[in-house]
Amino acid sequence: MRSFWSEPFLWIHLAGLAAVPICLEACCLFLAVGDPVSPGWLEMSLVAVVGIAPVFWMQWSRPFSIFSILAVAMKPEQLTDEQRCLLSQFKTPGNKFIAGAAAVFMLGLLWLLYQTAPLVASKAAFLPQWRLAGLLAATLAFLAGNLFLQVSLSVARVLFISEAAFWGTPPYPLERICQEFTIPGLQVNQILPAEISQASAKMPAELESAKREPVSSD
Repeated sequence: MRSFWSEPFLWIHLAGLAAVPICLEACCLFLAVGDPVSPGWLEMSLVAVVGIAPVFWMQWSRPFSIFSILAVAMKPEQLTDEQRCLLSQFKTPGNKFIAGAAAVFMLGLLWLLYQTAPLVASKAAFLPQWRLAGLLAATLAFLAGNLFLQVSLSVARVLFISEAAFWGTPPYPLERICQEFTIPGLQVNQILPAEISQASAKMPAELESAKREPVSSD
């Protein structure tokens, strides 16, 4: 177990991967609403541009700060050195590669969803058959799916970083966090209960101490 695995925000955002299938299913359902009023390539391009580009550009240029939940985020000055080391991992070329690969994957998946949508038209019959409203809802669902996927994959990559590579990365400069990371919502001093935060802060030190203790033999 790597010491930085004790950071609860990593697991909170990794769990967001479970929301991706739900968002994609909703997208497919909304794409089945109404009859097309414009060429298929135009509709798909609209959903792709609005649903993929903003999240891709965010992860490429100003990655999402994982020290946030919904509409609240930790103030940068409240982050520990270990947490700022984690932020440094999201500004590496590896994170940009993940962002690009995920965008290409979702573009291909959107094409499949668009082709599949007519097959589930009967399941969308209970919805108002307004095509433009359906496209808007599909775009929002696809955007949400992209956000959950991009953030979860970037977290998954960090979890596989070696202990040596993690501790060899300097904490991200405090004065640059607000300018170079996307920090959503209201900034607060604390999000998680103090007991959880304290336990996660103690874990790295305890693991390091355990490694240094000699093993006694009878």
